[in-house]
Amino acid sequence: MTAEIVFKYFTDLTEIQRAQFIRLNSLYQDWNQKINVVSRKDIDELYVRHVLHSLGIAKIQRFNEGAQVLDVGTGGGFPGIPLAILFPETKFTLVDAIGKKIKVVEEVIEGLQLENISAHHSRVEDLPGQFDFIVSRAVAAMPTFVHWTKGKIKKDSVHERKNGILYLKGGDLTNELKDYKNAQVFALPEFFEEDFFETKKVVYLPQKYKANL
Repeated sequence: MTAEIVFKYFTDLTEIQRAQFIRLNSLYQDWNQKINVVSRKDIDELYVRHVLHSLGIAKIQRFNEGAQVLDVGTGGGFPGIPLAILFPETKFTLVDAIGKKIKVVEEVIEGLQLENISAHHSRVEDLPGQFDFIVSRAVAAMPTFVHWTKGKIKKDSVHERKNGILYLKGGDLTNELKDYKNAQVFALPEFFEEDFFETKKVVYLPQKYKANL
């Protein structure tokens, strides 16, 4: 599988963006041999299972210039790195508690010469600052994830959609989301035709604000 699968669904990329998406494969192939951050099975399906999956968020939400997005539990850099390529004017902060994964992320960022990303070896609870959106790929059940990221979302929105969480998940989410009446679920097969996406979804959870008592 090549980067052409990305170009099939995202047709208005610049030459720089296209080159960066192409370069992703060799960078991950190289670094994955040194530090295994992508499973052996998945590395051959990098563009579908990781890159295109990450970009599913972009089918739901386009990020404005100057917006700030936090990728929690980024692992090998997903969804943050593909989104940062797609939105070069948006600032992305990638965080993971596992140092070797952040090492790979930093090397890939350098290899792509991405100027709009910073990577941090940290727990999200210890990371300073607030963000317009928080993105992630199924690092925990939603209640746990909401707890981890409490206080990290800015109150004032700069997009039409209210600030909140954009979460890539799969399977039946009925039980997990039962306490979140305002959650919206978007099925990725509406945007991508590959079999991998059959049960994949993006969950949008707008941030609630309660007055201090």
